[in-house]
Amino acid sequence: MDRLEQVKIVESIFRNNLELAKALVAKIREFTLKVIEIYGGDFKFKIMDFCGTHEWTITHYGIRSLIPKVIELVAGPGCPVCVTPSYFVEESIKLSLEGITVYTYGDVYKLRTIRPVKGATSLSEAKALGGNVKIVSSILDAVKDAKEHRRESIFVGIGFETVAPGYAHLIIKDMLPSNLKLLSLVKLTPPAMFYSIDILREKPIEPPIMGVIAPGHVSTITGAKAWAPVAENYGIPVVIAGFEPIDVLIAIAEILRQLTRGEAKVVIEYARAISWHGDLRAQSTIYKAFKTADDAWRGIGFLPKSGLRVRESYRKVDAFEEYGIRDLDPETWKYDLPPGCRCAEVIIGKIKPPQCPLFMKKCTPLNPIGPCMVSVEGTCAIWARFGAGGLAEEVAKDIGLYQG
Repeated sequence: MDRLEQVKIVESIFRNNLELAKALVAKIREFTLKVIEIYGGDFKFKIMDFCGTHEWTITHYGIRSLIPKVIELVAGPGCPVCVTPSYFVEESIKLSLEGITVYTYGDVYKLRTIRPVKGATSLSEAKALGGNVKIVSSILDAVKDAKEHRRESIFVGIGFETVAPGYAHLIIKDMLPSNLKLLSLVKLTPPAMFYSIDILREKPIEPPIMGVIAPGHVSTITGAKAWAPVAENYGIPVVIAGFEPIDVLIAIAEILRQLTRGEAKVVIEYARAISWHGDLRAQSTIYKAFKTADDAWRGIGFLPKSGLRVRESYRKVDAFEEYGIRDLDPETWKYDLPPGCRCAEVIIGKIKPPQCPLFMKKCTPLNPIGPCMVSVEGTCAIWARFGAGGLAEEVAKDIGLYQG
C-alpha cells in the first residue's frame, strides 16, 4: 500500500465514519452530564478554537448542532488577515500608487482600510486607480516575478507561525532579489490565546473558556509545548486537533473527559502531524531571521511579544527600513475597525457574527466591510457562507445526532 492510499484511508475514516461520529457524540453527551453534575445545572461554558480551518469544519459540518447547548463553541483569533492593522494596508496602498510593486495574497487584496489613501480603501481599489498590485499564492511567486521585472517591490508578509519558516529561509539564504523587500507582519498565536482567555475572564457574567482546541497547522512548527502555559497557568484542557469532523469531535470529547476528572493537560489528537517539540529546525530558522516584537492586532490593541520583525543583521531586505515605514506602538495605534463593526469581539469569542449589526446587512462576502468578512478563514465569512444551524440541525435530527 503506497502513501497516497494510506492518506485516502485516513481521510475516509475521519470524514465518513458515521458510526464513530455517533459514538463520539454519545460520549460527549455522557461527559457533559458529568460536567453538569460537578458545576451545576445552570452552568454554561465555552470551548474555543484558534484556527480558521477548525471554525470552517465546525460550521460547515454543523458540529454545533451535535453538541449539548450548555457547551458553546466559539472562534478565537485564528485569522491573520483579520487582525492585520489598517495602517499597514494603507502604507502598502501608498507604495503601490507610487509605482512600487506590491505583492499580496488574494484575501489581503480585498482588506479594507479605515482611512482612504488617494481615494483607495483597499489594494484592489488601488490597482483600479493605477497602483502596481499583484496577487500571488506565495512569496516564491513574488521572488520569481521580481527577478524578471527588476523594479522596486515589496511582499506583504501576513501570516502566523506556519508561514514564517518559508520567509526566514529565503532571508537567511539570501534568496530575495535586491529589488524585493519583505514587510513582515507575521503574528504569533500563543499571546493571542492568552489575551482572549484573560478578556473573557474579566467579566464573571461571561461563560468561561473551559477548553481550547489548539491550531494544528501552527503546532506543526511550534510543537504542542507552546500551549503548555494555557493548561498550567489557566487550568484549561488543551487539545491540538486535526481538521476533519471526527478530529474536532474527539477534541471536544477529550476536553470534557478532562473536565470530569479535574485535569488540565495538553493532548495531541493530531498525532499524524504534531509532536511535542515541533519542528526545531524551522524554529531555529525563524529566530535567526526574525526577532519578536510587541505588535498591534486590529481592533484589539497591542499584545506583548506577538509579532515577528526582521533582525537588523538582515535589514537590507526589510521593507520597514527601506521605505521608512514607521512601526506602530501603543501611542500611535488607534482603534481601526469601521463604525459599527464588532470584529474585535467576534475574534476573541465574546459574540457570534449575527450579533454584529453589520453582519449580512451592510457587510457581506461580496461587500466585506469588516476584516472578519474578508478572508476565507474569517469567522464572519465562514458563518455567512455556511451558517451555524438551520439545515445542519435538521440533518442532525434526521440521523439521530441532534443535541437540543
